[in-house]
Amino acid sequence: MAILKAILFLGVLGLIFGAILEYASKKFAVEVDERVEKILEVLPGANCGGCGFPGCSGLATAVVEGKAPVNGCPVGGATVASKVGAIMGVSEQEGVKQVAKVICKGTCEKAKNKYEYEGISDCRAAAVLNSGAKACKFGCLGLGTCKDVCKFGAISIEDGVAVIDEEKCVLCGKCIDICPKGIIVKKPYKQQVVVECNSKEFGKTVKEKCSVGCIGCGLCAKSCKFEAIEFENKIAKINYDKCVQCMVCVEKCPTKVIKGDLTKRKKVIIDEKLCVGCTVCKKQCKFDAIEGELKEKHKVDPDKCVGCHLCMEKCPKKAIKII
Repeated sequence: MAILKAILFLGVLGLIFGAILEYASKKFAVEVDERVEKILEVLPGANCGGCGFPGCSGLATAVVEGKAPVNGCPVGGATVASKVGAIMGVSEQEGVKQVAKVICKGTCEKAKNKYEYEGISDCRAAAVLNSGAKACKFGCLGLGTCKDVCKFGAISIEDGVAVIDEEKCVLCGKCIDICPKGIIVKKPYKQQVVVECNSKEFGKTVKEKCSVGCIGCGLCAKSCKFEAIEFENKIAKINYDKCVQCMVCVEKCPTKVIKGDLTKRKKVIIDEKLCVGCTVCKKQCKFDAIEGELKEKHKVDPDKCVGCHLCMEKCPKKAIKII
């Protein structure tokens, strides 16, 4: 009988506490937007922090709260952005994809060393000793600290300099944060024209230490017809919003520190069936690459065309195509 009473007593207590907990759960419940859970389901779950938020859950919450764009995940790309946009009920407008870039060309052959380093294989440790073994204190030390922190296998060390594979890079930012020289920067994906130097020394000093450094001669800025190049701390800086990748600066650079594959330079052609001879394209061309008179079919001189596509953008008949 005593055992039965004890069981009943515990049962009643269980019901009372259960009721209290049920009331408390409703009274003090924190409502979670179901969209957060749905967004978490479509995010890749890398928790890399490349979005600028503490993991995927942080990004999902920020998107719902309007603190982050639907294309905020650098790992998921356009596919994930489209799914998140659908959950949020907005159209996904993909921004320009960004990737990391090492702005140094000072390989073992091109750059001189001050001494032979025989310490810990870590750029941070090496940089403590007189800025590292490399004569240029702004150059890549090539010990692979950035490579070690990259979870995506996007970084390799080639001839003493870190190289980033754009196709694998998701811009998680780990390499940018850990580089003691600050020579890993963001750049638009597929941006071919890049100044691969970060030296802030005078031209003569740069030449003494590295054969492929920026000497601040200014030829690139003078030759750029789009005012896309400026000098900051004695080094050329490209404004990617203005750069049309015509690669004229690549041709003019005496030390070849400006990267750009001239074999991949674009050209434009005019469809004579659509051309009405309005001369708009000819007036827009900064390189005198288009020939033709008013009301005549126009032609592009392939030897002069640099593929800036300014004419294509202005053509009212959409008669110009880039190849």
